[in-house]
Amino acid sequence: MYLTTETKKDIFKKYGKSEFDTGSAEGQVALFTFRVKYLTNHLKKNKKDLNTERSLVRLVGKRRKLLDYLKEKDIERYRVIIKKLGIRK
Repeated sequence: MYLTTETKKDIFKKYGKSEFDTGSAEGQVALFTFRVKYLTNHLKKNKKDLNTERSLVRLVGKRRKLLDYLKEKDIERYRVIIKKLGIRK
């Protein structure tokens, strides 16, 4: 499995407040970004996997909504997480 418990804890520790703070917007965006990268690589190998493609589009939409929320609430936190993850709009 590509996303183990240890991997999640590392992501939340690095981008969130702690490894147990799974509800922070930064941690969720980081987790979504990890999943998006994995699914993108999967789709490069399996071009006809339409179910995964749909899942990828939905996941990117969720991430975008979270980033928009973060942008409205606190622009500095938004800028920091964008810079850390290397995401651009």
